[in-house]
Amino acid sequence: MIRIISIALLATALAACGSNASESAKSAPEPTATGPAAAASPASPIGEAISGKLLERLDAPPYAYLRIQTATGEIWAAVPAADIATGADVTVFKPMLMSNFESKTLQRTFESVYFGMLEEPGADAGGNPHAGMTKPTTVDVGQIEKAAGANAHTVAETWAQGAGLAGKTITVRGKVVKYNPGVMAKNWMHLQDGSGEADKGTNDLTVTSLDEVVVGDTVTITGTVAIDKDFGAGYRYPIIVEEAKVVKN
Repeated sequence: MIRIISIALLATALAACGSNASESAKSAPEPTATGPAAAASPASPIGEAISGKLLERLDAPPYAYLRIQTATGEIWAAVPAADIATGADVTVFKPMLMSNFESKTLQRTFESVYFGMLEEPGADAGGNPHAGMTKPTTVDVGQIEKAAGANAHTVAETWAQGAGLAGKTITVRGKVVKYNPGVMAKNWMHLQDGSGEADKGTNDLTVTSLDEVVVGDTVTITGTVAIDKDFGAGYRYPIIVEEAKVVKN
């Protein structure tokens, strides 16, 4: 079995990643879906794994697109970037189908591509599919001033209220400690504001948005809270803020 550089993916989750790790600023375009989020349509995972022989590899950081000869025919899969030789036997765990998915880097639209991991979930990083997608750096979070307004919460308050916030719109100010663009047609970020407990994961909040950020940015996000969100393929979050609008402070 070939192991990934340390996720993700695709990425997860990221339950949510509570570390202070982040990715460095991206230096190349990332693959993303065509048009609005609905353009790339996810289906249910097809099983625990896809196995076969690697026929072709296309590199498009942070992913590698693999054309694999399986027992039932050829398929394309996308996994976190990895150095895999043509002819190698590969296994893609937790594959999730994305239809009509466009890679901006490759300037190509895949009719069908299975996003997954080259490492069995749970083998490393507690099964966090985002682990290994980004180069970790240290972000000095400090204490970020709470956003203003009736719907404003700190990261810790968001975790503490949990299910009571389900479906509600909230505003949180924090520092971006991790950023993964173009994952399932969304940009994923982790915010910390100095509140919460790292050992319990309540110091870190996962947010999805169509807006772009840079690791180290201090931002104010406004989005809708979802509880126990399961995207499949290892993407399950006890709490996540979705479709957020981002204002840089």
